Amino acid sequence: MYTDTDYMKKALKLAEKARGQTSPNPLVGAVIVKDGRIIGEGYHHKAGEAHAEVLAVRSAKESVKGATIYVTLEPCSHVGRTPPCADLLVKEQFKRVVIAAKDPNPLVAGRGIKRLEEAGIDVTTGVLEAESLKLNEVFNHYITTGRPYVVMKYAMTLDGKIATKSGESQWISSESSRIHAHKLRGTLSAIMVGINTVLADDPRLTCRLEDYSSPTRLILDSRLQIPFDAAVLKEQDTAKTLIFTTEKADSSKRQHLQSMGIEVIVTAERDGQVDLQKVLQLSGTRGIDSILLEGGGTLNASALKAKVVNKLHIYLAPKLLGGDKALYPVRGEGVQHMHEAYGISNMEVSRIEEDVFIEAYIKERRSDAY
Repeated sequence: MYTDTDYMKKALKLAEKARGQTSPNPLVGAVIVKDGRIIGEGYHHKAGEAHAEVLAVRSAKESVKGATIYVTLEPCSHVGRTPPCADLLVKEQFKRVVIAAKDPNPLVAGRGIKRLEEAGIDVTTGVLEAESLKLNEVFNHYITTGRPYVVMKYAMTLDGKIATKSGESQWISSESSRIHAHKLRGTLSAIMVGINTVLADDPRLTCRLEDYSSPTRLILDSRLQIPFDAAVLKEQDTAKTLIFTTEKADSSKRQHLQSMGIEVIVTAERDGQVDLQKVLQLSGTRGIDSILLEGGGTLNASALKAKVVNKLHIYLAPKLLGGDKALYPVRGEGVQHMHEAYGISNMEVSRIEEDVFIEAYIKERRSDAY
């Protein structure tokens, strides 16, 4: 005998299929059950296209009247690029709607549930809510703050180094870990590095996996030191590049970059560098809902200090580099006291071949001493 949890698990798996394709919309899956049988299912494929509930109804093998629909997120109740899904469920005369999580979007925020209940439909909420919230952690953050969700990613050795004393970092992690990281690139809206990474490594910052899109490339370069032949300035048809700089940058170089088709954004300065808080605000207004930090220890330290990091993805390789001059994942001055440390929560640890993969979240910090 299948339970609400079983059917919701299937709906969540359906939603996951569109990972990286629905921005700025959430990931949503739906399963229709009648007389103990699944008669329809669907998931939201892409922003502007039909929602999960609509596709599930269309796929139904028989009438959905009197059926139960399992949805990973509260059905929308407002008119956007598609009609309200709550109205569709009322029209199709569903007997019951089971919802994993309420929609934090102010345009919905319980209105979809209210619409269903007013129509006499039995509504159950909170089935696998935690799983649904994690599934849409990017959407939930962006829709409530207007700012991108930030994931800090790095690979390091067992002695905590991300590069040798000469700056060599290829390759600390295994090939499987690098593929795993590229998939992350392909599911987030943007990737960010500082100018030091561009000068040291000349990265392309594209996703080179089939069926994955490349993120927008964000470069922090307060003095516009970027070479005109840098790899991140190429392949603009594959991945757009935005450069954030300050008033101290050479205006003629800015004009030349713009003539190359590169958008250069002059923004505020903090501690001699581009203001990360302002960068996130401007990125959010451009529809960028998530950012992958792939810079070095300087950018990581600045991002933590600015309190913009939400999540960590760390690849721990079974190697030792040693040396005081080898590079660390977080540089800067460091904290004075242990109670000022950045706390970590909800840490999950798994294996990727010989590497250890750590996924965790940054707790709110009590001090600005970093």
